[in-house]
Amino acid sequence: MGTTSTSSTPDILRGTLDLLILKSLSWGPAHGYAVAHWIELATSDALAVGEGSLYPALHRLEEREWIAAAWGTSENNRQAKFYTLTRRGRARLRVEEQNWRRYAAAVFAALDAPGRA
Repeated sequence: MGTTSTSSTPDILRGTLDLLILKSLSWGPAHGYAVAHWIELATSDALAVGEGSLYPALHRLEEREWIAAAWGTSENNRQAKFYTLTRRGRARLRVEEQNWRRYAAAVFAALDAPGRA
């Protein structure tokens, strides 16, 4: 049996994190900290992304050519890697959004279903 987390911030599943990163970058290029911050803001702080999850996910998405990276200067005048959604990434975002909406609808249907007879 798995362990149950008592944390008020649930862990983000890999596929969900990928979807949220792609969605964040659909608004324009951003560095890693800005992506994590957007996810926190967009979820009203319900989901937080640590560096140990974020940067491996960004590298994975870059390897899949769903995002591209280039060095630039952040708003704090520091060198940072900025990530941009590619054409392939935008297409993947559409697919992942549709899949997630179907999945979420199915889970909500199960949660609202009457008990067994």
